[in-house]
Amino acid sequence: MRKESYLETAQREFRRLKGLADGALAQIDERELLVTLGSGEVSAAILMKHLAGNMLSRWLDFLTTDGEKPHRNRDSEFAVTLADTRPRLTERWERGWGCLFTALEELREEEMSREVLIRGEPHTVLQAIQRQLTHYAYHTGEIVLIAKCLAGPRWKTLSVPKGESRVFNEAPQPYLTEDT
Repeated sequence: MRKESYLETAQREFRRLKGLADGALAQIDERELLVTLGSGEVSAAILMKHLAGNMLSRWLDFLTTDGEKPHRNRDSEFAVTLADTRPRLTERWERGWGCLFTALEELREEEMSREVLIRGEPHTVLQAIQRQLTHYAYHTGEIVLIAKCLAGPRWKTLSVPKGESRVFNEAPQPYLTEDT
């Protein structure tokens, strides 16, 4: 069995996170995209905007420019406007993920120790990837939680169904991917 490189592992995990978020977002309607839980200030729509904005900033010209691009207006990612329709949010979401996957596909293992900047702070390529992987996992979890709460009894699990661990363990399935 061939060992997976770090870049391959990172790409697989980013795709898994996208698959989880997409699976959750598919279970709520456009109105529910805007709902916040409790006194929280974030909705699935805001998280989509924030993640997409982050990806378009961090991964565009990843090796050659600071990851916080001058064109990014981070504060606007946390405000919902009339322009934030599901189709527009989805288009930006897909563009952000596309930018990430393109950047990762262009990287080579020998570039892992190369230095890049994020807000002027130096990181190795490996550190920058890890930083974004944990950041996106954090917000993906929020999207899943919001969608699960809003979907209620309509919710279809994105992992091993409750009470079915033994059945799953007898015939394990691969991690969720972007395609699931």
